[in-house]
Amino acid sequence: MTKIYYFSGTGNSLWSARRIAQAIGGESALVNIGPEAWKDKPVVQADAVVLVFPSYAFGLPLAVRRFVMNAMFKTPYLAAFVTNGSTPGGTAASLSRILKRKGIGALYFGLIPAVENYIAIFGPPKKETERRRLEMQRKATEEAARCVMERRVNRVYTFRPVSAFIWLLFSLGVKIFYKRYRVGGDCDGCGICEKVCPVSAVSMRDGRPVFSARCEHCQGCLNWCPKRAIHFGRLNSRVARYHHPEISLRDMSR
Repeated sequence: MTKIYYFSGTGNSLWSARRIAQAIGGESALVNIGPEAWKDKPVVQADAVVLVFPSYAFGLPLAVRRFVMNAMFKTPYLAAFVTNGSTPGGTAASLSRILKRKGIGALYFGLIPAVENYIAIFGPPKKETERRRLEMQRKATEEAARCVMERRVNRVYTFRPVSAFIWLLFSLGVKIFYKRYRVGGDCDGCGICEKVCPVSAVSMRDGRPVFSARCEHCQGCLNWCPKRAIHFGRLNSRVARYHHPEISLRDMSR
């Protein structure tokens, strides 16, 4: 049994996790890290465990960090793949520092380039850039599956102080970022934002989304909103959104 744990806001990491499962074949299971992160010492038991998640500010999404810190891993092999739109910085290094204390026999760390989805800063991707990055992701995901099947092992350089500092600032910011989300007049109360949130940080109240401190700042709600009614910072409804073209709302809502 191979268990593949993923964290995904716009579908990039979910797409790679699903493709890895398909390539491995046999008995495998996909598990959303979001709900698992809030469990008390979840037991992760499998012949092999795979983690697929994005880089947030050169580090781990808070939900991923919480899950890995709390989980009891009962596996002889674990592979972790970081999806990244630009540079992942010390994301793998941060994970490595945690996992080395878990006593897992063999570890592998890899990178999967994907389409940049933090449009609040970088803006929406150009079509040619999106096409090129999607192809890069496809190839890297195929290689990731081979790494898992061959049980490859490697190490990463863990001393990344600049990345650690940037991530620390981000982790502090996340605690208040949810207050910067705004809902425009185009909102029709469809509830998609509530359904796609991987950590249940969005709830509908009187037909309007309400954001809570549980927010991970994945911006899935913002990117999946069909009306572009959810805004963050100076982002408005005129700016195009992004989600992986081969991932559906149904996929994200499972």
